[in-house]
Amino acid sequence: MSPELISILVLVVVFVIATTRSVNMGALAFAAAFAVGELVADLDADGIFAGFPGDLFVVLVGVTYLFAIARANGTTDWLVHAAIRLVRGRVALIPWVMFALTGALTAIGAVSPAAVAIVAPIALSFAAQYGISPLLMGAMVVHGAQGGGFSPISIYGTIVNGIVEREKLPGNEVFLFLASLAVNVVIAAVVFVLFGGRKLWAMGAVEEPTGTKGAPGGVSGAEGGEWGPEVGPGAAAGATTSTITAPPHPHPSPTPRLTPARIATLASLVALVVAVLAFDLDAGLTAITLAVLLSTVWPEDSRKAVGQIAWSTVLLICGVLTYVGVLDEMGTITWAGEGVSDIGVPLLAAVLLCYIGAIVSAFASSVGIMGALIPLAVPFLAQGEIGAVGMVTALAVSATVVDVSPFSTNGALVLAAAPDVDRERFFRQLMVYGGIVVAVVPAVVWLVLVVPGIG
Repeated sequence: MSPELISILVLVVVFVIATTRSVNMGALAFAAAFAVGELVADLDADGIFAGFPGDLFVVLVGVTYLFAIARANGTTDWLVHAAIRLVRGRVALIPWVMFALTGALTAIGAVSPAAVAIVAPIALSFAAQYGISPLLMGAMVVHGAQGGGFSPISIYGTIVNGIVEREKLPGNEVFLFLASLAVNVVIAAVVFVLFGGRKLWAMGAVEEPTGTKGAPGGVSGAEGGEWGPEVGPGAAAGATTSTITAPPHPHPSPTPRLTPARIATLASLVALVVAVLAFDLDAGLTAITLAVLLSTVWPEDSRKAVGQIAWSTVLLICGVLTYVGVLDEMGTITWAGEGVSDIGVPLLAAVLLCYIGAIVSAFASSVGIMGALIPLAVPFLAQGEIGAVGMVTALAVSATVVDVSPFSTNGALVLAAAPDVDRERFFRQLMVYGGIVVAVVPAVVWLVLVVPGIG
């Protein structure tokens, strides 16, 4: 049995043990990376740790640390109120606002994980307060990021277009962008309908309760409000009018006000966006630095924030990606891709490459996979039997739309950002949803984008 095949079978065993024995998959993956790396791939410790995602580790820790502080001092509750006022009480519009916001950030140049890191904690805090499915909100954020991810000035767009130019293939920047946007909008609409969107529309507008004298109306938040979840999808089932009024509260609490700590936290969030987008600074290191500054000035708000970092998620993601790094180091991914490109039927090779891109990207860097797969497709694209523009677009979409997987950077950020959820259950939901996307989307984009261009 070849080393590459052994490494794939070990990955399957890791999945089986993790799902049947409730063992952290990251811990299992670290053990597998050690065993396969030492015994099969003849790698030393440095070779094994070469795949450790240090940058993702820092992003996960830094962003969840910063937003744990934001939750502790009530900043996220203030943002929820602001979002409600922005859409005039229509909770159903909030997931689409988050979709558009992350899409805009990636379209103007933000790396997809950076955009998700900025938006996901706010979006999922809102979802928790209003009883919206975290899967719905998380998927809207990730698909929004991917929807804008291939604009001509975006990171993904410039990388893919650069690869196409380097390989001397025909390209179409606008088609790539619009095709990715269309696919993600369609998926987002399906997710919205299936995971509670219709009930949110049935709610109509939520009337904010009156706060204390002089306070503007608003949903109850950090100061002890209790009715937020009651106006979620469950409340909508019996709604007969276009407006739902919150249940009466015997002691209405005021809308969260802008305290010095909240103003400083909001300024930190803005600074995070500016640092990432304008100065291309690392999102994780920037977030940790800002969190430390806030902790130093207001230690009482952040005393428990370190404990609220999603450590189990960090272990899971870093372990799995370290094992994927071992696979890459020993050539398993290249081995699989070359095996597919040697198939003599171009259409079959095309769909298999799309599936390899989707499956591997669900566990690894989307950019890295695109950089590897597009050159692998060059030999049969050069034959002229398949349209290069459609094939490249199908590969790009297949390799990025699966980033809802909890093993990808974006999916991991969503998992880590969700407050007040059963993380094991949410992890399984993301894994199942990611599996469905991996199973369906590559075939659909192949059918729509590649098959019509067959020569």
